[in-house]
Amino acid sequence: MDQTKQEDYGYGLFPERKARKFESFRLNLKCQGTLQIAMDTSPHAKLLLQAMKGSGCPVSKDRHFSCEDCDGTVSGGFDATVSQIVLCQNNIHQQSHMNRVVTHELIHAFDHCRAHVDWFDNFRHLACSEIRAASLSGDCSFSSEAARLNFGLKQHHQECVRGRALRSILAVRKIDTAEAEKIVDEVFDTCFNDHAPFGRIPHGAKDAKFAHRHYENRDRYYANL
Repeated sequence: MDQTKQEDYGYGLFPERKARKFESFRLNLKCQGTLQIAMDTSPHAKLLLQAMKGSGCPVSKDRHFSCEDCDGTVSGGFDATVSQIVLCQNNIHQQSHMNRVVTHELIHAFDHCRAHVDWFDNFRHLACSEIRAASLSGDCSFSSEAARLNFGLKQHHQECVRGRALRSILAVRKIDTAEAEKIVDEVFDTCFNDHAPFGRIPHGAKDAKFAHRHYENRDRYYANL
């Protein structure tokens, strides 16, 4: 056998499948790496991971995250049936994007842990978590909106949150737009003003770092009581 010839395990006979196999492997390695960076360095993610542990729901990278190929319209999702976050390795290309997706889905996971959300039969529960995730994850931050060439003045953050929550609901549930809009409107004020566990809307990394320090100091304060 010629040892200088690289083994391709027969995939050379199926060039399209070979390309998909190795491209998927490359994307998975990149996804795993950027996920680890997000968990280690993103102040949003670090606070959420700490808060979930404190709520009795510790997160394991291997158990609770899965890098997969997805439809081209989504970047991630939370599978409540197995308490697992799906990261779309074929659609997440930058570390900043990974940080936002991890944060967004961890907010859903946090809500699942603390509030026992009825994801499948209660659209109000779903809408509330989508509003919170859009508001607190950085999805509607100035830099994110500027990158999309979306600019606004008064209450732009609120309108961005409302729109993204609505689109998220319509993407995953068979419901007409008018009914979805009504549900979002009914729960918007309450859910938009629920900033747990951040205690504020973290409009950027600086806000998130401050919120993380505050959360850590709160734990120390209660430990000394």
